[in-house]
Amino acid sequence: MIKAAICVVLVLAVVGVVIWASDQVTLQGERTIYTVSCEQGVWDGLRCTGRLSASELHRFLVSKNRNEVVFWISGSRIPSGKYTNCTVTDRDNWSCKVAAGEQTAIVNELSYGRPTAKGSEPALPFHAVTKWKWWALRAGLPGLAAADFGSGSNAPPQRRGHLGKTKP
Repeated sequence: MIKAAICVVLVLAVVGVVIWASDQVTLQGERTIYTVSCEQGVWDGLRCTGRLSASELHRFLVSKNRNEVVFWISGSRIPSGKYTNCTVTDRDNWSCKVAAGEQTAIVNELSYGRPTAKGSEPALPFHAVTKWKWWALRAGLPGLAAADFGSGSNAPPQRRGHLGKTKP
């Protein structure tokens, strides 16, 4: 009986960790983009030629009722911002029109929880990974060398030349 209970608890713990690591359920109902940086190297598309490391957490809190998205960088002194002209389906699917002079986040549109290629370019280039990879990098685990997505696109990596311009 005790062995069965321990097995059930272990299975539930594993399922809970998988759900948490997938970022499908959050306690705050936010969407987070887990950015990474390339230390002692350069970006070649989504691949880092140096050492990949955990960077900033960009958080987005969506209000479907008010058609707005509040955004901030976790732990940063930079004040939060808000997009007020948005079309919101849920926390993973929204699009905002950014007015001239309005504070911007790294993205202004998500589809299925990822930045989209349509819409305007992000205010700042970025590279990001899934939640579990970000935590693995933060813990110092080796072996990860590429971002999962970045710069507002889920497209395959493109080779970039000087000043970030795409090579033909």
